[in-house]
Amino acid sequence: MLNKYPLWKYLLILLVLALGLLYAFPNLYPDDPALQLSAQKTTTVVDEQTLQQAKNALAKANIELKEAELTSAGGTLRFNSGEDQLAAKPVVAAALGESFITALNLVPTTPDWLSSLGAGPAKLGLDLRGGVHFLLEVDTPAAVKQRLEVTSSEMKAALRSDRIRYRSVTVEDGVLSIRFLQEADLSLAENLLEDDFSEYRFDTRQDGSDFYLEVAFTEAATKEIEAYALQQNLTTLRNRVNELGVAEPLVQRQGSNRIVVELPGVQDTAAAKRIIGATANLEFRLEAGLEDNGSDVEVLTFRDGSGRTARLERDLITTGESVSDASSSFDENGQPQVNISLDSKGGKQMTKVTRAAVGRNMAVVFIEHKSRTRVVEQEDGTLEELRRSYSEKGIISLATIQTTLGNSFRITGLDSPRESSELALLLRAGALAAPMYFVEERTIGPSLGAENIKLGVSSAQIGLLVVMLFMLLYYKVFGLFANVSLALNIILLMACMSLLSATLTLPGIAGIVLTMGMAVDANVLIFSRIKEELANGVPNQQAIHSGFNRAFTTIFDANITTLLVAVILFAVGTGPVKGFAVTLSLGIITSMFTAIVVTRAQVNLVYGGRKNKKLYI
Repeated sequence: MLNKYPLWKYLLILLVLALGLLYAFPNLYPDDPALQLSAQKTTTVVDEQTLQQAKNALAKANIELKEAELTSAGGTLRFNSGEDQLAAKPVVAAALGESFITALNLVPTTPDWLSSLGAGPAKLGLDLRGGVHFLLEVDTPAAVKQRLEVTSSEMKAALRSDRIRYRSVTVEDGVLSIRFLQEADLSLAENLLEDDFSEYRFDTRQDGSDFYLEVAFTEAATKEIEAYALQQNLTTLRNRVNELGVAEPLVQRQGSNRIVVELPGVQDTAAAKRIIGATANLEFRLEAGLEDNGSDVEVLTFRDGSGRTARLERDLITTGESVSDASSSFDENGQPQVNISLDSKGGKQMTKVTRAAVGRNMAVVFIEHKSRTRVVEQEDGTLEELRRSYSEKGIISLATIQTTLGNSFRITGLDSPRESSELALLLRAGALAAPMYFVEERTIGPSLGAENIKLGVSSAQIGLLVVMLFMLLYYKVFGLFANVSLALNIILLMACMSLLSATLTLPGIAGIVLTMGMAVDANVLIFSRIKEELANGVPNQQAIHSGFNRAFTTIFDANITTLLVAVILFAVGTGPVKGFAVTLSLGIITSMFTAIVVTRAQVNLVYGGRKNKKLYI
């Protein structure tokens, strides 16, 4: 019969709408702002007494607590608002002391029966959920210096292999200087190294009785190293952010030597800064023998605060850049350790060195690049910030090599499980090719995010109300059908975003508002075609059939072209642009379903098969 769906089509539409309603439902359960309590050391645990201590401190400070509970990770304190959460952190941290870690968190409130079905709320972006924005500057000259320091070990090994005698090797201001006592040794070294290190520029000079071979990168090689350092730091930062589990982060280049990092939902800026900005690396070195002295030996202290020192060879066995995998665990005595796996190059070097060094001690050196900033008053009275970069080196462990080491071994001597897990994370994510410094830090609080949500929802509600009123007044009963489809379209859109774990941002809300207009636009085309058919004297049922069928091609073409643009925006865009593209793409797909299929089902239910029934359109 004309304009009648078989029963199975109605049931299929109802099933799709029911699933959409089910997976959109969790968005009514926003996350609770909370404080996560965890123990600093393995000997300390979070128990009921700890929670009671935190409750007493909050009550004394007149901060309302929603709920306190023990979890597998420690304890959780839930609050009614982000303002209470932020005010409570210093109070709880002071009450519990340094034995416990107090971190800001957001705890889901989705019912268990919904979570068991894989349903959860859509993630909110930085502008809606709050979070942190960092601008980091890459110290590209330091990358050149680090490469020269690695090269110095290779050059010294080459000189020793050919029995060419040198006195010292130093790296300063982007130049590697090798000092010789004999000019003949200088000439032999220059000929040898020029063949093996073609990317360098070699110069010679004499200072009194000493002869120097000065090695520096060519201009092209310097630019290549700086570009590589920036790209490597970008890759490493993305890996570290992925390890943090942040939803829809933004890590992108800005200018020639800066990187922007945005982390939605992360409110513990200290923890994020510690992981993202850590420019730490590892070096594996042999302990120097008693006969070793001079510039080839470096005295370093242990990081455990004991004041012990050790004399180490400056030559490196390998560095953290050769680490392919790292994981934290505990040794047989219950002490934290990091299990290391090296790549093929690092493994070969480790095997080569340790084969001839069984019985000697090998040190694991932790290197952290930092900077000091001081304000200096200029002659004209203006203030200028001067930053000086420096490195801190400390020995994590010094152990005897019992047998030849290969691609896998372990690092012990760590202070706490947190230190071992963070070190494993840094090594697993990759080493930074150059130090980075924070030049800008901005935190978007949850209260501002809540205000953005309120304003965004208000704009969507106003847009929805205006569109519905227009459709109802202009198209009467058919306008009511369009309004029902529009409401179902929004539900399906939120369900799709929740299922795909898509991130909703302020531009994303703009995409939803735009989708509302596009959804009724399809209905306007259909209803206008039906009116034209009726004006030409076509029977009611035939007019409905022709209206939907003939408008379909126009609707399909218009939506496909818009969808292509949205896909391109998603592919080349970042941050807010990508959020807008996601909601627009999903909205186009859901609006085509609701505007064509769902609206047609409603029209068929009311008017299908009724030849003489008047159409209110």
